[in-house]
Amino acid sequence: MNKQVTTQGPWTTTKKRYRSNLWSPRRFDLRRPDTTVVNAASYLFFLSCVLLFCTSAYASDISLHGFMQGNYSAGVAASNPQGGDFKLAEERLQLKLDATADPFHLFIKADGWYDHIGQKWGSELREGYIDYTAGKWDARLGRQVITWGVGDLVFINDVFPKDYEAFFSGRPLEYLKKGVDGAKIGLYPGFASFELVAIPLFTPNHFPDSQRFWMFDPLSGNGPGITNRETVKPAATIENTEIALRAYRDIAGFDASLYYYRGFFRQPSMLPDNMTMPTKLTLSYPKLSVYGASLQGKALDGVLSLEAGHYDSRQDRNGTDPMVPNSQTRFLLCYQRQLWEDFTVSFQYYAAYMHDYRPYMKNLPSGFPQERHLHDLVSIRLTQFLMHQTLRLSWFSFWGPSDSDYLLNPEIKYNFSDHVWAALGGMVFGGDKSWSQFGQLDKNDNVYLQVRYEF
Repeated sequence: MNKQVTTQGPWTTTKKRYRSNLWSPRRFDLRRPDTTVVNAASYLFFLSCVLLFCTSAYASDISLHGFMQGNYSAGVAASNPQGGDFKLAEERLQLKLDATADPFHLFIKADGWYDHIGQKWGSELREGYIDYTAGKWDARLGRQVITWGVGDLVFINDVFPKDYEAFFSGRPLEYLKKGVDGAKIGLYPGFASFELVAIPLFTPNHFPDSQRFWMFDPLSGNGPGITNRETVKPAATIENTEIALRAYRDIAGFDASLYYYRGFFRQPSMLPDNMTMPTKLTLSYPKLSVYGASLQGKALDGVLSLEAGHYDSRQDRNGTDPMVPNSQTRFLLCYQRQLWEDFTVSFQYYAAYMHDYRPYMKNLPSGFPQERHLHDLVSIRLTQFLMHQTLRLSWFSFWGPSDSDYLLNPEIKYNFSDHVWAALGGMVFGGDKSWSQFGQLDKNDNVYLQVRYEF
């Protein structure tokens, strides 16, 4: 989020407008959440037709599974900006269809729900793809969730879209990841393995709704802010097709990976029509390339993970353009260990170093928060299973040494049977600065309940 008005780390802002970083925290445009409408019905219809065509004569294995779920989250620190107390109140149905007819495999995952706050029905095709498997290569075409890197809720080389509203409002963690519409090819020549991803349709990160979450807006002043906002996404052209490549293999017992990405920042930067008295904001997604590596394996009686990535801001490589994020180099160190039976602890240290910091400071508009030259973040996760692993107690927390802000996420989950489980947890935010990554969320503390029946 940032270039000169943001902060870095999972989120950030920008110099004369906002920009984005990591999993993007600091500032978002919450005045106008992403309103992209995906024609899930037609997409699902197409894949269903393919399924019927392929499986009617050839399929050897077809399965239908899913769940019914209730998600509820109530604020405990303050009422929402629009006046309500609930961040989330919905019932959701998910259906998952698997069909295999070698060498093809079809998978469809679709959700339908009723939102009590918005008083409306909704639907989404979360995944829908066809696989083809050959001897030393395979291919996947359609909407798919891709996960790269070794971080726990910290994403460096995982450059694919996230849904932060889902995470902050207490949905199950699986809803943090969003699917992309594209093609993935896997190559396995023997000396290493490769994944090549092409994404012709850009999907941005999704940030909290300004009607349900309090967020920092440096252009709001003491009023409602600038409501005239226009979003401009990268056009669906060959030139704008996102390309991602991962090469990986085992090296001395460690899983080693190299990464490359050429595409766009998934958190928008905001460009005012006038820097002194703006009346309109244009949100766009600057060009980005990422070069990274990761290493993970057994060490020190646990699992050690290392990851790094250089974020090349292709539209502002010298840091002088106040409309585009500066380039950064990001690092992650993670250690996980089981201390006793069914108890695991993990620790992470993340840091993002901003390049061309002097030009950033020189172009930073008066009155805008100052981004750190080095932004860092520490996390700890504790997990204890009890009662034959039917009860799980967990604790996850972020703390930002550079900004003195934090996120606390305790949770209790109990499996009543093989098909029914419930989880009760909370999201607690805080910090000394109203504009910091988690400090800006201070009024959004909430308690959430998840109940699911799987079939």
